[in-house]
Amino acid sequence: MTANSSRYRSRAPRSEDAEEKDYVGFATLPNQVHRKSVKKGFDFTLMVAGESGLGKSTLVNSLFLTDLHKDRKLLNAEERIHQTVEITKHTVDIEERGVKLKLTILDTPGFGDAVNNTNSWTSITDYIDQQFEHYFRDESGLNRKNIQDNRVHCCLYFIPPFGHGLRPIDIQFMQALQEKVNVVPLIAKADCLTPAEIKKLKERLREEIDREGIKVYQFPDCDSDEDEEFKRQDKELKESTPFAVIGSNTVVEARGQRVRGRLYPWGIVEVENPSHCDFVKLRTMLIRTHMHDLKDITNDIHYENYRAQCIHTMTRCVCVCVCVCVCVCVWMCIEGDSSLRLGLES
Repeated sequence: MTANSSRYRSRAPRSEDAEEKDYVGFATLPNQVHRKSVKKGFDFTLMVAGESGLGKSTLVNSLFLTDLHKDRKLLNAEERIHQTVEITKHTVDIEERGVKLKLTILDTPGFGDAVNNTNSWTSITDYIDQQFEHYFRDESGLNRKNIQDNRVHCCLYFIPPFGHGLRPIDIQFMQALQEKVNVVPLIAKADCLTPAEIKKLKERLREEIDREGIKVYQFPDCDSDEDEEFKRQDKELKESTPFAVIGSNTVVEARGQRVRGRLYPWGIVEVENPSHCDFVKLRTMLIRTHMHDLKDITNDIHYENYRAQCIHTMTRCVCVCVCVCVCVCVWMCIEGDSSLRLGLES
């Protein structure tokens, strides 16, 4: 009876004092990480690529509600003839609800605008490799406390809506960048197409991307413990790729509300209306749900591949140097032995 009584007592609810004594405190680790991360701030580097006139700058301004190209000078037709592909860097500090984000936008003016676009992506791939090299050098140095991460985390590639699928330059560009950065293809200026045309173009692009073996950014699988709403949202995002997007820097009146959109003679296209385009889905994926995953893939896959290649090259160089030194030492020993023998014989 005594044993049963003690057993029943052990199942009784424990007092708050008893729970406080057994509380170690490591359950607050997520809060500590959160405070430290918010204090340090976040950084994200986004590259936009595609030929001129597809609304790249307008879309970026719409995504982050900022004007990154206030002082940009538009080139005339004659100036664009001699224009070469270059990387234009814009950095802006954004703060939302106490969270700071250092956003770097890399524009690629001149890409795809020439008559002959052979290897026009070389300067872009070279730039990505340079950022890997700078990070590798800083990571290998003595002072690694405040390393600036300028690696490119994502590349939005704009596909014209006027064709019937991928052009040769689209295929070659994405294949050239697929091992270096997360490539996210977009259908630009989606307001030029009807819903049926958008659906047909998306299906064709997905087929061609699979057929050409192009590795675009793949959404990670949902964990089994995720809630149903998140799973539904993730499934909807996956089924909507490649996103058909519209950008706008103007605010118009629609249904008694002021919205960001484009005013046409036949009506208004709302940028943030899911029935008009995939802008909201792109923003959700890029900023709200998968930004950290894009950074993780950049660090764990693309950068690690570059780092392993660098270490392999350095190891080969060291082996060659060691072999040369050994050969020189052996040769010097042989020559010294021969000279000594000649001296003794004489």
